[in-house]
Amino acid sequence: MTTDVLEAWGAEGQAPDMTLATCVTPDDVRRALDVLRNVAIRTPSIESAWLSEHVGARVFLKCENLQRVGAFKFRGAYHAMSRLSEAERKRGVLTYSSGNHAQAVAHAAALLGTRAVILMPENAPRVKLDRTTSFLESAPEGSRVQTYDPVSVSREELGRALASDEGMTIVPPYDHPHVIAGQGTSALELIEDVGDLDRLYVCVGGGGLLSGSAVIAKDLCDAVSVIGAEPALADDGARSFRDRVLRTVSNPATIADGARTPYLGRHTFPLILAHVDGFVTVSEDELKATMQIAFERLRLVIEPSGVLGLAAMLQDAGAGRLSPGAKVGVVVSGGNVDLDAVPSLLG
Repeated sequence: MTTDVLEAWGAEGQAPDMTLATCVTPDDVRRALDVLRNVAIRTPSIESAWLSEHVGARVFLKCENLQRVGAFKFRGAYHAMSRLSEAERKRGVLTYSSGNHAQAVAHAAALLGTRAVILMPENAPRVKLDRTTSFLESAPEGSRVQTYDPVSVSREELGRALASDEGMTIVPPYDHPHVIAGQGTSALELIEDVGDLDRLYVCVGGGGLLSGSAVIAKDLCDAVSVIGAEPALADDGARSFRDRVLRTVSNPATIADGARTPYLGRHTFPLILAHVDGFVTVSEDELKATMQIAFERLRLVIEPSGVLGLAAMLQDAGAGRLSPGAKVGVVVSGGNVDLDAVPSLLG
């Protein structure tokens, strides 16, 4: 992994490089799980009797809200950083994130003894900023959080400049094969736990979790349909999937902060085109209603981005798009919700 892994990418209408559709294989995901077995939490795969009865299908939730740092992001960050050479770890790593990947890199940096510089938008949830800073207190000297204005500053450009100046390796939030393979281990564990699936719902920001999950699910399940779930206000992934060229979105005003990524990645987009079957977009009202279901019916603390897959599944069930008795998996991606914001998120 080098500081130039992020090549020029992100232009509206840009065509994907489909030779990258094999950049992550099922065996890559399996090897990533071997690395993570004694480090990441094997989060529970649970079936809610109420939810299954409500939708007329067997629904299994992969609870990554119970993962280290409260989100699936730890899997990709730790796996990618564990693959760095000793010299690269010594020079340090840089990343950019609205919160969950930031916390993941900070925690992994502390565990691996690697200096980390983390760029976070000024409007990131306070709970995520505070926890990232807290994790870095156990990381080597020189580790820090640096905030930026997401309206006027490109995080990728700022990250490349800082990484070059300080000799650091960029560990991107989603757009790297080692990160993608690590993210896919959540779906691998889910399928190991509950067996073959008919449908799998996965949230979409930059596409790392979705692409890694799709790669392994298609390998393990006979006829699974993999569905990406995205906010309607941040539907760049859905539009990119539909049009088969890159579509972008700028600073979408969705409560799902983890899905505000402006575009799919250079690696994740081809993987999604090759392995994903469809997208569902959900409204802000659907996100809020699903968070309320999670709190009241499922007794799970899930952040707005984390309920995207569940909201998409409920939308499909309401529209009659779930076969009766189908076996459905939903990756619950994270639980880092700012409790002060809960009344407005549920209102």
